Amino acid sequence: MKLVIAQANLTLKGGAERVILKIAQHYGATIYTAEYKEHGTFDEFKAIDIKIIGRGIFGKIMPYGRMTQGLDYGMGFYNFKVEEDYDVINAHISPSNWIRKHNERVLWYCHTPLREVYDLYGYRMSLRKPIKKPVYAAGARIVRHIDRKVTNDIEFIFANSGNTKKRISKYLKRDDAKVLPGGVDCEKYRNRGDKKYFLYPSRISPNKRQDYAIEAFKEFRKNKKFRDYKLIILGDISKDRFYYEYYLKVMKLAAETGNVTVAGGVSEPELIDFYSKSTAVLYTPFNEDYGLVPLEAMASGKPVIAVNEGGPKETIIDGKTGFLANSKEEMAKKMALVAGDADLADSIGKNGIERVKSHYSWERFFKQFDVGLKKVRDSE
Repeated sequence: MKLVIAQANLTLKGGAERVILKIAQHYGATIYTAEYKEHGTFDEFKAIDIKIIGRGIFGKIMPYGRMTQGLDYGMGFYNFKVEEDYDVINAHISPSNWIRKHNERVLWYCHTPLREVYDLYGYRMSLRKPIKKPVYAAGARIVRHIDRKVTNDIEFIFANSGNTKKRISKYLKRDDAKVLPGGVDCEKYRNRGDKKYFLYPSRISPNKRQDYAIEAFKEFRKNKKFRDYKLIILGDISKDRFYYEYYLKVMKLAAETGNVTVAGGVSEPELIDFYSKSTAVLYTPFNEDYGLVPLEAMASGKPVIAVNEGGPKETIIDGKTGFLANSKEEMAKKMALVAGDADLADSIGKNGIERVKSHYSWERFFKQFDVGLKKVRDSE
């Protein structure tokens, strides 16, 4: 199978980038991307054949912002024609799926439709100054029009979760996406005890709601017997103004709360070590597409305490492999539960390991992924 991968950018260390890396390694694929920062993402990408495509003209005529960046990326893929021989093109984060305009046999592994112009559109619009709202609205209309038209022609779609499948159906009117969650290298992870800290690893972003985790931790520490516990937040910090302003807000809240450390991104071995010594792992994003963090926590034999929405509802068995919380106060109570009962935490951790091994192995992933690739390769 000669596979070509299309990905909007490779600039971060996230769950999507992890999936892309595993697929590229498995098939020896070439990756086409609009932007690549080798020091920003996983080091293993340096061994992959990565090619940078051209971008659109929007960056030259519009102020910089996420909408401008998305249009630039999108038009780069929209106008791009793959010249090398291939069996299938595997597109990933939107708008890399726009590569379907001039290329056939595309399998889209959808991490989520573009949230900026669909489910988060109202929220993003509310953050903009009145003078900028018409530009954002116009850009969103363009993106939606192209996105829906191109997606209609894509031969096969995998969704990384049932939550993402629902978004594809609602916003792109495709009801035939198949759910295929990403995998975890379970053998890498270890449980090395409890050093009395909660961990939340995820890029610093309003979508990830680090402020929610801090406020739950603050509630948890109202109990005097938990005063020595800490919260460690790990994640890439973008210099983009939208994200950096949120980072400053998180830092201020952390300082006011106390016992909260906010650090940048770390290497994979360092992250695995942080997982291994945590009391439990928190996960608080807004309606997350899928979420690799809960699976990595379970692979580490650690309870995961997540918000009861989005992808975690599919991966966590409430009360058995972790907990799903409906409020910050409920999350704090679950934190106290695992901090105060080592036997319960150990039992939940062992259940989590078994769940990851049985449901989220890469072997299982590639068996199903191969079926999709062959359907696309053999399509007329």
